[in-house]
Amino acid sequence: MLMEIRELFLDEPPPMHLLLLADPSRKLVEEYLGSGTCFVAVGDNRMIGVCVLLQKGPELIEIMNIAVDEQYHGRGIGRQLIEHAIGHARDQGYKMIEIGTGNSGIGQLALYQKCGFRITGVDRDFFTRNYSEAIYENGIQCQDMIRLSQSLD
Repeated sequence: MLMEIRELFLDEPPPMHLLLLADPSRKLVEEYLGSGTCFVAVGDNRMIGVCVLLQKGPELIEIMNIAVDEQYHGRGIGRQLIEHAIGHARDQGYKMIEIGTGNSGIGQLALYQKCGFRITGVDRDFFTRNYSEAIYENGIQCQDMIRLSQSLD
């Protein structure tokens, strides 16, 4: 399958169905979409993946959201989106890139570490503080945010 990763066009609606796979809070998604940069993976004539980057400081950028349509899992699209985000951040002169995921996101934690991220901290009870409904993944309640980062030097 041919696929391209590109920035979301200004007149194009964001793929909320994908964004909400990674973050069930439409309110939070809309907040970081408003000031972030949204990239989409396009294949089979439709959006099959998404990644949102948000500047957090003069030298720091964060991947706020990354998701791949479930029927395309296991094809390396998530890795390509992460590598694209890292390359974009490096090209823009950032020194550090961060990402966070839930303690229950076993597959995500493995992928991020395979892409060069290292665990830098835990924001205890992040999901129970910020989401009104409990989130479960892999039979585990998502409570804590696992923070990871990578130097871009």
